Amino acid sequence: MSREQFNFFYSFRIRYSEVDAQGIVFNAHYLTFFDTAMTEYLRHIKYDYVNEVKDKNEDFHTVKTLVEYRAPIYFDQIIDVCLRVKKIGTSSLTFYIEIHPSNEDNCLASGEVVWVNSDQKTHKSSPLSNSIKDKINLLDKLF
Repeated sequence: MSREQFNFFYSFRIRYSEVDAQGIVFNAHYLTFFDTAMTEYLRHIKYDYVNEVKDKNEDFHTVKTLVEYRAPIYFDQIIDVCLRVKKIGTSSLTFYIEIHPSNEDNCLASGEVVWVNSDQKTHKSSPLSNSIKDKINLLDKLF
């Protein structure tokens, strides 16, 4: 995708602790970048994650992750993690994520993360609230 197809970006500077002996980001850190961007996305759309979990006794569980590595990311490089919600299901959210060099349209990595909203007592999926769907739709215009 082009950066123009994203409405949310979160920037990172690659730290020494995130790279391997070759100075390239170690593969497991990509999921940390994805997770941090998803948290910041929820903050950006004003979804109060902590209170929603507490009030409804529901929480999101990651059920799928996919990372495609396209080009190396190096120590001290500034990256933008571009994120959008690709799909809203009855109880699930599918995030599509790309990592680009800061302010560039050159995809270094891409991936997806699927979350399922679950009742914490029964451990079964639970429908997403209209509140979160409406907040996502304001930014990503899915429906």
